Amino acid sequence: MSTNKSIKNPNVSTLGAVNLIVIVLDSFRQDHVSAYHKGIPAFEGIAPCQTPNIDQFAEECVVFENAYPEALPTIPIRTQLMTGQRTLPYRPWQPLTPEDVAIAQILSQEGYVSGLISDTYHYRAPRMNFHRDFHAYRWIRGQEYDPYVSAPLKRNLNDYINENFPEQWCNRITQFLANTDRFTRPEDWFAHTVVSEAVDWLEDNRPHEKIFLWIDSFDPHEPWDPPDPWDTYTDSDYSGPRIVMPMGGIASDWASDAEIKHIQGLYAGEAAFVDHCLGRLFDQLKQLGYYDDSLIFLLADHGHPLGDHGKFLKGADRMYNELLKIPFMVRLPKGEGARRTGAIVQFQDFLPTVLEALGFGNNISSMHGDSFLNVLKGNSDSHRDTIITGYHEGADRCIRDATWSYIQRPEDEPDELYNLLQDPRERNNLVDQQPNEAIRLASQFGNYFWHHGGVTAVKGIQGKYELASGRVE
Repeated sequence: MSTNKSIKNPNVSTLGAVNLIVIVLDSFRQDHVSAYHKGIPAFEGIAPCQTPNIDQFAEECVVFENAYPEALPTIPIRTQLMTGQRTLPYRPWQPLTPEDVAIAQILSQEGYVSGLISDTYHYRAPRMNFHRDFHAYRWIRGQEYDPYVSAPLKRNLNDYINENFPEQWCNRITQFLANTDRFTRPEDWFAHTVVSEAVDWLEDNRPHEKIFLWIDSFDPHEPWDPPDPWDTYTDSDYSGPRIVMPMGGIASDWASDAEIKHIQGLYAGEAAFVDHCLGRLFDQLKQLGYYDDSLIFLLADHGHPLGDHGKFLKGADRMYNELLKIPFMVRLPKGEGARRTGAIVQFQDFLPTVLEALGFGNNISSMHGDSFLNVLKGNSDSHRDTIITGYHEGADRCIRDATWSYIQRPEDEPDELYNLLQDPRERNNLVDQQPNEAIRLASQFGNYFWHHGGVTAVKGIQGKYELASGRVE
């Protein structure tokens, strides 16, 4: 006998959540959320980024200090979140396959009406399939290198580059500027549009018995072009180009100190603008009653290097806090159980937790991730002892626990070890002074977690990913 009726796990319904809302922010550093940085600036001479709306939301959340991506960058992370499976050992940037069982499929089978709202243009690239099984999906076009506008650029490119930018980077920036040439009001910018579409969907779909909405904002991913009045973190006396898109490599090789500071300020402004836009979303969630009956996640996929260790942009060799530490918070219905926790969780744990919290824990036994529902309930402040992360195709790996971060480098480079409690900016490499800690961490994960394609493929891997959904060369 077959049945389409859902069989719930009867002992996990205590959270009282009916609906699920997931808010993913791309490239949002933990130290640019004031609920985390507590007034300490990320960079000397730049005011700490203020995020009053996220801060207010966090007051009613379980706020995680130690949540990490299992592997980077954008698409592998979405795969981890949506499937509950690891990607680091065996999966590069690739579409969802027909064999992948993802969150929209699972919840649709349990009676949920699901929606996906995003300006993350890698989602909508041909054959990526991340919108599969959502009842509705809406793409906001024009981010980064999205081939959205083919009309000639109306602005002067030289206002956005310096003399060191090669043709390839000029073409990339030209595409973004052309995409945004018509932007004149804050309401035109991407984060505002994403929130507007999400608010409309939430209002229109409120009559359904159970809804699931995945909101994926590409901002504050580069390019960083915050509108007034949020562009307040840059030096008012600066007179150089508005470099909205930094290059990789050693920053001092292509940018002056003033230009580096300006770029760092633009990022803070972009983050502050995203927070402003989220304020409207939070207000509508409250007014529409979703605060009473929904499980709401807010997280970033990863952070972003801003010259902290000499380089901008993501990359396989940049396994530091500025890339790995993220905001991650969970609001339970009615804001119950709000607190901070040092529990270590990783993205493959997200889907098992969601399913168990909603009463579908009998779906999770085949997933690599482990539910941290006990942490959400306040029964524990412990989940994982250690995590490993990196790029599947990169040689570098980072292994962490609550105190130590060990970075294993390619054979011709020295490894690194940092005490995260005493040295959160990771300046003092202790691998020679504390070799036993490095050995201990290295022993936690075997060769299965390293890609054996050779060290020569490591450098420049991020650029290949970023161009995967665009046409610029």
